[in-house]
Amino acid sequence: MLRLSKKMLFAIEAVVDIAYHSGGQPVQSGDITRRQGIPRRYLEQVLQKLVRAKILSGVRGPRGGYNLARERRRITVGEIIRIVRAMELSGDPLADDTGSELAVKVIRPIWLDLQSEVMTRLDELTIDDLCNDANKRGVASEGRQNLDFTI
Repeated sequence: MLRLSKKMLFAIEAVVDIAYHSGGQPVQSGDITRRQGIPRRYLEQVLQKLVRAKILSGVRGPRGGYNLARERRRITVGEIIRIVRAMELSGDPLADDTGSELAVKVIRPIWLDLQSEVMTRLDELTIDDLCNDANKRGVASEGRQNLDFTI
């Protein structure tokens, strides 16, 4: 069943943070931790999983960090949720086909339909949408402050 876990929330926040604050430079995990308050033990684990899933790319070295592996309009929230769910999967009670006839034929299908509708909506919601929303709501971007257009 779809439920928002801390790890899921942290993964979405981290990807949006990287997209919103990068300014063309890799974003270091320490900066994400500072801005979002995500504990490092969760963050590093999630970031590495997102790199393996080709959502992020890692840049090594003292000025390294993380960049988006694709354009932010091509990364969906649904995609991130599926990656984190695979990390957390401890058994989905909706997948259990045992139980009463009422539970199996009536109650569980309702939840499965709702979950499908939610995931459809999250598959339509891109990181670009969230960054645009952050901009509209006046969230300051450290990346934009660091841009220098001097020739």
